[in-house]
Amino acid sequence: MKTPLNIVLFLIDDLGWRDLSCYGSSFYETPRIDQLASEGMLFTNAYASCPVCSPTRASIMSGKYPARVGITQYIGGANEGRLQDVPYLHYLPLEEQSIATVLRRADYQTWHVGKWHLGDHDFHPEQHGFDVNKGGCHMGHPWNGYFSPYNIETLENGPEGEYLTDRLTDEALSLIKERSDKPFFLNLSHYAVHTPIEAPAALVEKYKKKAQRLGLDKVEAIVSGEPFGCVAKSDMQIERRVIQSDPTYAAMIENLDNNIGRVLDALEEEGIADNTIVVFTSDNGGLSTAEGSPTCNLPLAEGKGWNYEGGTRVCQIIRWPEHIAAGSRSAENVQSCDLYPTFLQAAGLPLMPEQHIDGLSLVPAFQHQPLAREAIFWHYPHYANQGGRPAASIVSGEWKLIEHFEDGHLELFHLTTDSSEQSNCIDTYPDKARHLQALLSDWKTEVEALIPEPNDGWEQKMKKPKVPNNACV
Repeated sequence: MKTPLNIVLFLIDDLGWRDLSCYGSSFYETPRIDQLASEGMLFTNAYASCPVCSPTRASIMSGKYPARVGITQYIGGANEGRLQDVPYLHYLPLEEQSIATVLRRADYQTWHVGKWHLGDHDFHPEQHGFDVNKGGCHMGHPWNGYFSPYNIETLENGPEGEYLTDRLTDEALSLIKERSDKPFFLNLSHYAVHTPIEAPAALVEKYKKKAQRLGLDKVEAIVSGEPFGCVAKSDMQIERRVIQSDPTYAAMIENLDNNIGRVLDALEEEGIADNTIVVFTSDNGGLSTAEGSPTCNLPLAEGKGWNYEGGTRVCQIIRWPEHIAAGSRSAENVQSCDLYPTFLQAAGLPLMPEQHIDGLSLVPAFQHQPLAREAIFWHYPHYANQGGRPAASIVSGEWKLIEHFEDGHLELFHLTTDSSEQSNCIDTYPDKARHLQALLSDWKTEVEALIPEPNDGWEQKMKKPKVPNNACV
């Protein structure tokens, strides 16, 4: 009789596409995650379903696009500008059959550890199929910081000074070591590397010295840009980081890497690594244009909160011994909601296309077979805290189209030759643009996407920006 498959999902908060050594970072050090990539498949074109967190998390849990679920903004977010804000759900509806609910029904142990941010008490992980919840609540980041006391309502405070990423890993290790003989689904959703940017002092000092040794402390890391388009931040400039050099952020990543390694070691020690599928991914692109701009996503444009590649393209690694060749890579366009049917098929369970209507199993991609869909879509009709403005977008093969809601203008990019999205080639390829726009329009109608309306009197609400001398406006 075949032994049921265990499932481990590492969901990292705000980790950028180039924040790992195996994805091209020369400043951050991630040997354990790099090793995971060498043992499995690295996806070069993996996408989060939204450029901010809650919608992507809803997409993973439901197997649907955020717009179809009704969560299009990070829960608690609200902003206005030239356009009004668009209403959205502040919770993951209980009517959604989450991946945890379905796995528990199939006799899995289901554990959530870390960030949730999909509703308050009535919509916590326990209400969505998880047997255990350690640290999941309405909070989108550790409000009290990464050092105990955390004051997270679903996690007991540890000894003063205990580091949150270490603690969450401790909780996950306890669950693995104390498991029953049933298979398990571990949703280890670290709060790292979301703000506040805090890390153990010794690691921070290590990267300060590394930055000095490489001369990065002498490089102008952040460039001031245009004013924000939203009322709340209209007196502020977008601050773009152009090089990875923040010592504290680098320290957060090394600590995270070490903790990923601790879980992988536990799977080996328990003798279950060969019977466990491990997925490592992020909920959106790296924070690079505001709030301290701790990382840089170049050559990808922009970052968290934007519909450009830096906001939606993420790192994704999957290891499944005997089913995925070690050291393999995939350029297939994949997205967050694909994980739901992937877990079902990998576990030998029936697919539920009526639930994961927008997700496709990645199991064929593990054998380098193409996925049977023409395009993937985004709908982010909000002003982001990071500078992004309301937009929708589509990626089909090598092409990407962005529709900007403020004025309706379109941008077309050929991602293979222009991953930085610097050259709008809509005038050169008008037929391609029309085709993608038609697909995007049909999709918005299908998912009943809400389009922001004009905001009368918005100009009077905007504050006068304080433009620094080096700003480009």
